[in-house]
Amino acid sequence: EAQLVESGGGSVQAGGSLRLSCTASGFTFGELDDVGWYRQAPGKACEVVSVIVRSGNTYYTQSSVEGRFTLSRDDTKNTVSLQMDRLRPEDTAVYHCAHDRSLSSFCAKFTHWGQGIQVTVSS
Repeated sequence: EAQLVESGGGSVQAGGSLRLSCTASGFTFGELDDVGWYRQAPGKACEVVSVIVRSGNTYYTQSSVEGRFTLSRDDTKNTVSLQMDRLRPEDTAVYHCAHDRSLSSFCAKFTHWGQGIQVTVSS
């Protein structure tokens, strides 16, 4: 079964760091594909966090995480990672990994969508 497997979530105090990883199982990241992370906080709409395109350049980044979150991909390992530093309580959400030929700056029905991993930041 083709799926995205996420890891690395958890609870941390404000100002701390977490690293999320997402590995493809049952398929591989094509060199022309986009991969990225989205999140949904309780009572709020799903939003993009950051998307990296085939060239390795970050394509979309949520303005509130710029300078704090870094997205990277390793196609040899079929993995995309999100390093989150200087976390804030408002970063608390369920984070989803996504993969498609072309990801958008908004949440949509993508080819592959991870089940989600909880990130909780306490003040």
